This record gives sequence, C-alpha cells and structure tokens, in this order.
Amino acid sequence: MMAFDVEAVRAQFPILSRQVNGKPLVYLDSAASAQKPRAVIDAMTAVMESSYSNVHRGLHTLANETTDAYEAARKSIARFVNAGENEIVFTKGGTEAVNLVASGLGATIKPGDEIVLTVMEHHANIVPWHFLRERLGAVLKFVPVLEDGQLDLAALPGLLTERTRMVAVTQMSNVLGTINPIAEIARIAHAAGAQVLVDGCQGVVHQPVDVKALDVDFYVFSGHKLYGPTGIGVLYGKSQALAALPPYQGGGEMIGEVRLEAITYADPPHRFEAGTPPIIEAIGLGAAVEWLNGIDRKAAAEHEARLYARVREGLRGANWLRVIGEAPGKGAIMAFTVDGAHAHDVAQILDRYGVAVRAGTHCAEPLMRRFGLTASARASFALYNTEGEADAFVDALTRTQAFFA
Repeated sequence: MMAFDVEAVRAQFPILSRQVNGKPLVYLDSAASAQKPRAVIDAMTAVMESSYSNVHRGLHTLANETTDAYEAARKSIARFVNAGENEIVFTKGGTEAVNLVASGLGATIKPGDEIVLTVMEHHANIVPWHFLRERLGAVLKFVPVLEDGQLDLAALPGLLTERTRMVAVTQMSNVLGTINPIAEIARIAHAAGAQVLVDGCQGVVHQPVDVKALDVDFYVFSGHKLYGPTGIGVLYGKSQALAALPPYQGGGEMIGEVRLEAITYADPPHRFEAGTPPIIEAIGLGAAVEWLNGIDRKAAAEHEARLYARVREGLRGANWLRVIGEAPGKGAIMAFTVDGAHAHDVAQILDRYGVAVRAGTHCAEPLMRRFGLTASARASFALYNTEGEADAFVDALTRTQAFFA
C-alpha cells in the first residue's frame, strides 16, 4: 500500500490551520462542501487581478485570454472524466445539470412514461423528475435500499418496461457512502431501452471516473465538493444524447441566428450555456481537477478508508451509537445517531470541540424515512483529514454522548 503524505496535502489548504472555539478545526463536512487548495484560490484570484473579461464575444486581448482560460478548463474537465470537449456543459451546479436533462426529456415525455430512481437519491435527483410527474403525467419508480445500505439491484430489472425513459441513480450516496455498480446498472437499463443519468457529485470526488467505460448517457457533478468553487457544475452527455435535447434556457451564446420570425440554436455544449457563464468559477474548477491530477487518487482513497476504519474501531462497543449504512466497499461517510439526542444538538456540541459535522436530512428525506429517522448527524472524510482528526472526532463524540447519558 502506497504511503499518502497527508501533511503535504493539508499544507495546501489555508483554512485547515484555523481554530474553532479555541480548538483546532476538524472539518468533517466535506460531503456538503469541500475546502479549497491554494491552487484554486490563486487561479481564481489571478483571473480577477490580471486577465478578466467576458468570454466568446470580444476580440480584444483580455477577452481572448479569458476565453482561452475558460475553454482550457473545459478541456481539463473533459480529460478528467474521459469525455470529448463538446460533451462537457458548464452549469451552475450539479442540481442545474440534473434539471437541464429532466427539462429536456420533458419535451418528449408522454403520460405513462416512466422514470426509475432509487430511494437513496439526493433531492436534486428526485425533485426535477417529480416535475415531470406533476406536469406531464410521468410515472416514477424507485429501487429499494437494503438494510445494510446497499441498493437492491435485483429489483431493478422488474421495474423496467418499454415505457421506461430514464434511470437516474447516484454513484455514491451522500448519506450512506454506498458506492453503486454504475456500469452494471447502465447495462441493465440500456438493455431495456432506457437512458441513464448518474449523479456523480460524491463519486467523482473519491474515485477516478471514466464516463466511456461506465457507458452512461449523462453524468453530473458539482465543483464545490471537488475542491473547487461554488456556482459551477458539469453535465457530461454523450454527443448524441446532448444533440437530442432542446435548449434549457434562452439568451446570448446559445443561439445560431436570431430573427424576429425564427431562431436557430448553437450546437452542444454552447446550446446549453445561455448568457454570461460562471467564468471565474469554471477556471477555478479547471484548477481543481488539475490539482487533483497531481494526487495519487488510489492512495488518497485508501487513506480515507483507513480514517473511516479507525473511527469505527475507536467507537467499537459504543452501544449508544447507531451507524446508518454499512455496505461493503462504501466510501468514508458516516451517518449516525446518538441515543437520546437530536442530531442538531449532537452537531452543536461537537462544534464546541472544533469538530464540524453535518446534521439534518442531508437532502435525502426518503432515505431517512427508509431507516425510520427524521434526521441524523454525518461525518464525511476527505483526503486532507488525518488520523489525529479521526481520533479527535471519536473523543469529541464520546464526550458529546455524555451530555445525554
């Protein structure tokens, strides 16, 4: 197993040196939003300080420089997931990327057409499809989740019919940490004639992604979980899949020609990038993926897995603790409850010890209900967390439980 120099990684994240409530910050909320390395901060600052303009529309030097930087980011992201440049659409986040596809599919949805989702989806991969149910008569079906947090993959073929238009599934649950077999799901869905959309907002952070090998029609992710900025996301779509979608928004950039009596549209990806795009944010995301390209992703994933295992071992025998989701091979996310305590109270007390965790439904209410919960706390580990932080979390959680004992 390759050594992972976590201290060298941490040194690139300025915020990780701060204190919270007089304690060293232990940031365990990266599944909600990850911290940013100096490479991203510097890249975005440099655009604003030295070479900013709008893109694609000017002929002066600053416009050309900014356009080149913006499109270079698209190239970096395309390489990052093994896609063509024309298959990468910039959006304002993973949520907008799902909405873009759902809206486009809605142009051809007929009453009774089916969308297959899973019970473990984030709201961003449920609500846009409910729009098609409410407004167009689409039928939603859900793949169940087993008690250990695995997807009940055996149930998927029985949910597919000749009316199934889309199977939309998360690659990695933001609550359970479960990693789903996307290539197998895509094979089953395509055999039934359905398209496949993957929510990769968590998955792309913790494992290399090859959209061609996965053979998915659409793959979406956000920048802010991938050590990049907020306000930027990515939609990958197979060339033919994007070409079949109508425009999502209208405005500048997405047009071919505008006349009073008729309009023509640009080819993808620009067809889906109406108006001034998130220029600085896209460049920041490009910097983030280039930074990640300098990291041994396998070693980083092994490091995260060791942290999770260390925490679970440190809490062995804690009969006041319930961990939700123990699927084999899961990612380093621990959703949990403490007997006699509300998740919000647990998070607030942990914060006194400098430990930042999430509390609530994690935008996954159906999954919470599946496990009989109204809320849980969640600790999510990233490549910059340390064994010392894992131990600090165990100690702080044990101390927190004492408040409710």
